[in-house]
Amino acid sequence: MHQLKKLCSIPKESLQILKKGKNLLAFSGGVDSSALFFILKEHDIPFDMATVNYQTRDESDEEESYAKELAQKFGKKIYIKKVSIPKNNFEHNARETRYQFFSEIIKNMGYDNLITAHQLDDKLEWFLMQLTKGAGLVELLGFDEIEYRDNYTLIRPLIECSKSELLEFLQINKLNYFIDKSNYELKYKRNYFRQNFSSSLIQNYKNGIIKSFRYLKNDKDSVFKQKSITKIKELYIIERYSKESSDIRAVDSVLKRCGYLLSKAQRDEILEKKDVVISDSFAIVFSKHFIYISPYIKTKMDKKFKESCRIKKIPPKIRGYLYVAKIDLSSLDGINL
Repeated sequence: MHQLKKLCSIPKESLQILKKGKNLLAFSGGVDSSALFFILKEHDIPFDMATVNYQTRDESDEEESYAKELAQKFGKKIYIKKVSIPKNNFEHNARETRYQFFSEIIKNMGYDNLITAHQLDDKLEWFLMQLTKGAGLVELLGFDEIEYRDNYTLIRPLIECSKSELLEFLQINKLNYFIDKSNYELKYKRNYFRQNFSSSLIQNYKNGIIKSFRYLKNDKDSVFKQKSITKIKELYIIERYSKESSDIRAVDSVLKRCGYLLSKAQRDEILEKKDVVISDSFAIVFSKHFIYISPYIKTKMDKKFKESCRIKKIPPKIRGYLYVAKIDLSSLDGINL
């Protein structure tokens, strides 16, 4: 294949991580992931592919076929999942489905990094949507170029490339891609912000926007200092902050590491109740000095274990996980549950 005309480069830090690791690319066949496929190739970065077919559009099977074609042509392993998701809350459920799929592949096949094709337009759209809802610095920024999860590193190497640059890259090099027509439906809030604000802002002020996000990232890192986290298998114990706003950001950070993204309603529920189960998956319990996060498991427990939990004042919602994971309760001694 002839050398491609480059419009976007991969940042140095991401490039160093990707060169050394075993990488999995989240691929859809759209503009962003198609461009990223060939940009990774041009940088000689090894990777395999994972794609989810939601079967929602006429082109869904064609996109899957395109992914298979690229994998075969360039010697990539490919993992494919076909799913049907109810239309109610589709975007949230689709995200949960694909990231669970990616996590399973990473765990079972030993990948180090997950590569996604989020780009500058995505970051600005998120920023503007959060700005209009009312949000702090952490929520405004949303996602970073590099994020460390429990079992892998999530890398977004296109975070300073615009959508228009990626599209131009594909067109100049005569590379195939698909357009998801739902991206133009204004019933989706993201599309409204894209068409009315973010696209024109990036077109006219791209360099300034990139600089602002860099400055804000530095400010966030200096302002939001992560307190100590104790991890025992999948149980997290976080030292509480003096402000609830920092507490919930710490919870959000831990759940992101676990591959789960909290909604605003869930954040509000956690702060209001301080003893909750989120999405039937995670137990979150606040004490005076600590926050406890674990998988939520319902199971029968023997009397001796239950009595030990009662004596040690271990909250009911995390007991099931402690029991199933066979965590030695003495390891929690000295922690103010």
